[in-house]
Amino acid sequence: MSEIVSNPKARRDYHILETFEAGIALHGTEVKALRGGKGQISDAFAKVENNEVWLYNAHIDEYNFGNLYNHTPKAPRKLLLHKSEIRKLYGLAMVKGNALFPMSMYWKNGKVKVQIGVGKGKVDFDKREDIKKRESDRELKRATMHHQKQK
Repeated sequence: MSEIVSNPKARRDYHILETFEAGIALHGTEVKALRGGKGQISDAFAKVENNEVWLYNAHIDEYNFGNLYNHTPKAPRKLLLHKSEIRKLYGLAMVKGNALFPMSMYWKNGKVKVQIGVGKGKVDFDKREDIKKRESDRELKRATMHHQKQK
C-alpha cells in the first residue's frame, strides 16, 4: 500500500469519528496521472446523492500524453462502496456539523483507493489544544532523550 496523495488539513481541521475505504471510478488518463503523483485532495469533499457517494473538487492533473482523450481535472468522481456502507455514511453525514472528506489516496493491489473520513469540524480552541499537547509531548521526548544520553 503506497500513498499517492494525502490531505493534511483533515486531521488538523476535524475530529475524525470514523473512516471508510472506498474504490474510485477513474478514466485511464486519471490513473496514469496518479501514477506520476499528480493529484491533490486538500480542498476535496464527498457527498451522498441518490444512494451513491461522489467525490468533488479532487484535482487530478491532465496526463501529458493524453491527447484527445484526456480527462477534466476537477470532475466529480464516483466512490465505490457497499450499500450498507453508503447507508451508514448517509446517516453520519446527515448529522448537523459532520462532514465527509478524503483523507488519502493510495494504491492497493494495483487499484486506487480513497480513505474517506467522517468528522466534526474543530474550533480554534481545539486546534490550540492540539498544538499545546504536541509541544508538551515534544518537550517530554527531548527531556527523556537528554536524560538517556547522560547515563
